[in-house]
Amino acid sequence: MSILVALAWLIVSIPAGLRWLRVLQREHYLGGSATRFAFRWWTSSPQNIVLVLLGLVGLVLTVLAPELASITALVVILGPFGLSVRGRTSQLAWTRRLRVLALATGAVECLVLLLASLFGVTSVVVVGGAVVLFLPVVCDVAAFVLAPLERRASERFISQAAERLSRVAPTVVAITGSYGKTSTKNHLTALIGTDRSVVPSPRSFNNRAGLARAINEHLAPGTDVFIAEMGTYGPGEIADMVRWCPPRIAVMTAIGPVHLERFGSLEVTLASKAEITSGASIVVVNSDDPLLAKFASGLSGITVLKASAVDKTADVAIIARDREWDILHERKLLATVAAVPGVQPSNAACAFAVAVALGIDPEHVAARVGVLGAVENRQNVVQAPSGLLVIDDTFNANPAGAAAALGLLSSLSIEGRRAVVTPGMIELGSEQAKENAAFAAAVASQADVLLVVGKTNRKALLAGVRGSGSALEVHEVRYRQDAVEWVRANLGGRDAVLYENDLPDHYP
Repeated sequence: MSILVALAWLIVSIPAGLRWLRVLQREHYLGGSATRFAFRWWTSSPQNIVLVLLGLVGLVLTVLAPELASITALVVILGPFGLSVRGRTSQLAWTRRLRVLALATGAVECLVLLLASLFGVTSVVVVGGAVVLFLPVVCDVAAFVLAPLERRASERFISQAAERLSRVAPTVVAITGSYGKTSTKNHLTALIGTDRSVVPSPRSFNNRAGLARAINEHLAPGTDVFIAEMGTYGPGEIADMVRWCPPRIAVMTAIGPVHLERFGSLEVTLASKAEITSGASIVVVNSDDPLLAKFASGLSGITVLKASAVDKTADVAIIARDREWDILHERKLLATVAAVPGVQPSNAACAFAVAVALGIDPEHVAARVGVLGAVENRQNVVQAPSGLLVIDDTFNANPAGAAAALGLLSSLSIEGRRAVVTPGMIELGSEQAKENAAFAAAVASQADVLLVVGKTNRKALLAGVRGSGSALEVHEVRYRQDAVEWVRANLGGRDAVLYENDLPDHYP
């Protein structure tokens, strides 16, 4: 009987397990993610709060009447409402790593149920209910256990990447920052592509495994420059990458509250990003960032190049003036070009500084700045068939980027309305509510319509609008597609819309 009851609980856990495994996959298999998102989901709506309380009550009552375990089982099968098993925008992919994680989660469940069976059927019923209700914790335990094993398994690919780097021997340029990494990487590729054979790491290949894969699959003999984008969620990760992918030139674009809930403070963020300078002979910093400017002033025994969008005395400066950019190198004006919509001058200046550090003639580089383009999904301006101007900034999720995108929306020459579609910004830690409220207040002063997507930041965004005292038209929608349909039905050729950030559907 105990075996049958345990088997029943394992069957009940399947839909819940698929939900939380999908969350873990979307969160890069970081242990603790399933539990963190479970709390968000179960508290995301009155319906989910009632549902999880019902599950807890059912679990308590199971001690008195085992048949009431069906209450908890039903809760686990149904909820949380809104988090689907399959997913709409972020579907579950049965990769090798996910299969191993699923087996490990099942093994942990079986072990707990086996131990409970030693104390009788009632224990299996009660413990089984607790296991399935708190399955996110079980998934996280499995993820924590597997993490060192996965790291060890990846060493073979790391060794291959290090060997290929040694054999091809390109100049390695490593780029990090809270934001601006991908844009700077793409700008640098465009600026030096006709003078050097260059291979940039593909988009999102900015962690340990992704960087190794980029090198093993894309670095070909004859490559002069390899541009490695390096991201991190905490101390030690970039230090590990530069150990086997050592850069000659390191670039730091910005320090901000992105992923602040993981880092805890901007000081930890800076220290984690600064690991990229270890062993580099040249460091390029965005000196407009106060933290980076202070950090750069403390570097010794290394060449530091300052890039700026406001300071003409920086080593490289791209200064916005009306609708033009002045391009300066060592305080000398090299060129004046038309401003490029969607391109941040500070990112372009960082890329320019690297190009010069690689030995390319500054005037030659300056002539190319005007042909830079916005990075895909980052302040791209396109015109819909209806004539509506659309700013796609769905891959930006930081306060500085959001402000820049809103400024771009304000600068467009249109006769009609300006709308903003956003779920708000995430992973800003204790600053998240404040930053989202501030962004909504800015929207209220520069736009006519705000469409709030989802529940993650709804309260903060609405508070920002109320605090502004504006008559901003506000609509609340569940999914981004609902917002798209509203835009299509209500905006036309005289209007413009900004899509700021986009959250996958494992967020409430």
